[in-house]
Amino acid sequence: MSMDGELATLLQWVRTESPTHNCAAVNMMMDLVVADVAGLPISVERLPGRDGLGDALILRAGAKTTAPPTLLLAHLDTVHPVGTAANGLPIRIEGDRLYGPGVYDMKGGAYLALQAFKEVAQSNSRAQPLTFLFTPDEEIGSPTSRAVIEDLARSARAALVVEPARDGGKIVTSRKGVGRFDVEVIGKAAHAGLRHREGRNAIHEAARLITIIAGMTDYRRGVTTTVGMINSGTAVNTIPPICRFPVDLRIESIEDADAVTAAVRALTPSDPGFELEVSGGLNRPPFERTPGTEHLFALARSIASDLGIELGSVDQVGGGSDGNFTAALGIPTLDGLGIDGDGAHTFDEYALISSIHPRQNLLMRLLETL
Repeated sequence: MSMDGELATLLQWVRTESPTHNCAAVNMMMDLVVADVAGLPISVERLPGRDGLGDALILRAGAKTTAPPTLLLAHLDTVHPVGTAANGLPIRIEGDRLYGPGVYDMKGGAYLALQAFKEVAQSNSRAQPLTFLFTPDEEIGSPTSRAVIEDLARSARAALVVEPARDGGKIVTSRKGVGRFDVEVIGKAAHAGLRHREGRNAIHEAARLITIIAGMTDYRRGVTTTVGMINSGTAVNTIPPICRFPVDLRIESIEDADAVTAAVRALTPSDPGFELEVSGGLNRPPFERTPGTEHLFALARSIASDLGIELGSVDQVGGGSDGNFTAALGIPTLDGLGIDGDGAHTFDEYALISSIHPRQNLLMRLLETL
């Protein structure tokens, strides 16, 4: 396919806006993938969505043997609501930059990976099986697809995740783990002027707890805790009876994940007039750089060198991905193999057109070699 043809297809993907919670929109993206592989030596298994989320797709190609396959992972959901292309982030090409909602994170990577997968599937050069999983819910922590990812990973020889490249084309070889907690403080309402003494101010108690949680941050160990939102209050002259806030946790090791999780769950009220409810926990385990991943990165770097690409890596990326799940199972995992660009989750999101062919060729060679 010519570059113009590739761009036309990728532009169609970007125009098909697919925020996670819009099941129909995400499934339209899945339809485009199914149409793209029609008639090729690729089997398609479509897993119906649940809990109001979209479907997942499993593509299989290569030799039909019991050998462990190489697993490719991509998600087709984005953070941008439908209408972003009309208001805020218009789809356009400016020089080498292709702007549009989700083009960098991660439709560009999903698209080039599918083209590499198709090329290898048709070339008959693949001695081992390939599996490509497209998921509908990565942007919210993969609640419905995590079990599928882990099930496929357990029998895989390696996992290749086509999240966007970092810092000018570097791939990702480790990520922090991610935790999410919801905290609810229950106090007692009272009139702020007439019965102030009788009230139990849930905001005051929440502020005390938030200070404790903030104190769990330890930059030396790569632990961060963040309270970025708070929900409370009914009127300016009423003692607030309820205060709710979420907690974001990022950690580098499973040991720290266990320790901080236990500390958050062990929080207690300052006096019997308050009740405290804490829910949630770790939703993405740390993606630690293992010897298996080191070996896989060395292979990728060698292949890249043959293609005239100097391939670097970044460690301990703060955001999580589905690669966290595969790496936690001990499967050699490379992430950030997708398109280059910048501005994920913003109105400045763009992908570099010039990165499509080099990244696609690198991935194709990896699939042929593993």
